[in-house]
Amino acid sequence: MKTVIQIVLWIVCIGLGYLIYQSVTGPIRFNEVKQERFAQVIAKLKDIRAAQEAYKTVNRRYAKDFNSLIKFIDTANYTITQQRDSSYMEYDKTYQIDMLKEVRLIDTLGTVSVKDSLFGEDGRYKNLAKVPGAEGDAEFQMEANVVNKSGFQAQVFEAKVEKKVVLYDQPKTLLDNENSQIGVDEVNGNWITVGSLSEVSTSGNWPPIYDGRGDQQ
Repeated sequence: MKTVIQIVLWIVCIGLGYLIYQSVTGPIRFNEVKQERFAQVIAKLKDIRAAQEAYKTVNRRYAKDFNSLIKFIDTANYTITQQRDSSYMEYDKTYQIDMLKEVRLIDTLGTVSVKDSLFGEDGRYKNLAKVPGAEGDAEFQMEANVVNKSGFQAQVFEAKVEKKVVLYDQPKTLLDNENSQIGVDEVNGNWITVGSLSEVSTSGNWPPIYDGRGDQQ
């Protein structure tokens, strides 16, 4: 019986030691995984934002879906223009003399591929919809709309993904804690988001620390 009790106590001690070890190292590993995956997701959201801004420059609205956005990147061109000031003399009927008129002229210099401008030879834009680090074929949610702001009809878009999609394989208790985070150095809330469907903004909800890192290559 003494031997059995000793074995049981050893098992209990090992179990308690493991739980203590997990309570210390678990959050550390979670934070490492979170930062790595969030950085990848945010880099992709920056790509989406850049593509949407290019789409709006050419089409005066945002793309409503990824198929339209990717097709646009593949085929569209920017028009390159140059503004210059000029002047000429014109007869003024009121004063009955020639008067100097100043004008601003816009010259078209040519075009440049949107794909080359934004991504060069990198084909990562073809997978804009895919959430990096997520399970399976998880995709970002994206919408575009028009909102009325002080009588002005403004084009808006939003792309986002839930944190639980990005951290699908992490402990639920740590994920719940992450979803409740509020702070200047945290991605607040349940979602990682760029743009807004209610405000005229193309900002992301991530802290500046992620802007200091290199974008996805």
